[in-house]
Amino acid sequence: MNKFTYHEPKSMGDVIDLLDSYGTRAMVIAGGTDLVLKMNERKCEPEHIVSLRSIPGLNEIKYDNGELRIGAMVRHRQINRSKPIRENFSLLADAADNLGSVQIRNLATIGGNICNAAPCADTAGPLMALDAVLLVEGPNGERNISIRNFFLGPNETSLTGSEVLKEIIISDLPQGACSCYIKYTRRKAMDLPLMGLGVVLVPDPSGKVCHEARVSLTLCAPVPIRATATEEYLTGKTFSDEVWKEAGTLAVGESTPRTSFRTTAAYRKRIISSLLPRAANEALRRLN
Repeated sequence: MNKFTYHEPKSMGDVIDLLDSYGTRAMVIAGGTDLVLKMNERKCEPEHIVSLRSIPGLNEIKYDNGELRIGAMVRHRQINRSKPIRENFSLLADAADNLGSVQIRNLATIGGNICNAAPCADTAGPLMALDAVLLVEGPNGERNISIRNFFLGPNETSLTGSEVLKEIIISDLPQGACSCYIKYTRRKAMDLPLMGLGVVLVPDPSGKVCHEARVSLTLCAPVPIRATATEEYLTGKTFSDEVWKEAGTLAVGESTPRTSFRTTAAYRKRIISSLLPRAANEALRRLN
């Protein structure tokens, strides 16, 4: 690991000033589970590390008036144990439940997971399905970015210059909504996903027909995506095994996975078609 200067500013303004001053020689650190590993492997060698750990409010979860706000420094263990998240946004809790070990979840932050923009980021898919909005701050003040416009490519986001993620904002799902996220791995313990699939379903008053559907896919394209054609197909359909099977086929058609050292593109497509029915049925089971 290279030598560096460590900074622990007390306000977001000071963070932005430091990033402005040092430019590409500086990097932000949140939990450090990704950055420290990269530095040890000399994949990056910043001269200045700017920590967010002392910025007030960034480690808080707030749920009020139908809106969930998650600070960028919130640990996955906090998400894992948050009652409002487990009760109202269960697919995000699913992702936090299966991210690394308990030790990793006690360190790793949701902001770091998103901003690292790794194709395998566990929380990216659920946040896509939840239509999350990201509040960022930079030299020109604050702005909101839809999660669907945030990921530009592997390890590349729409953050510009000295901008820093502050909060993730999620509006309440429609009344009666249910959700599930499945992370598919080669083994159950502490493995990176081969792919991830998130589902949000909103049944009509009868509970038998889909009023609204959201389907997100991770590691099925260069960035996390929403399977919009699949969502349109599911809307208005009566819940059944045949419908789930057809939806799985459509989701495969919307994916463009790649072959990697972990698995092949063809196998990832097979996983999509089998996971969508599983995720949908589990979401409805939770509702009932």
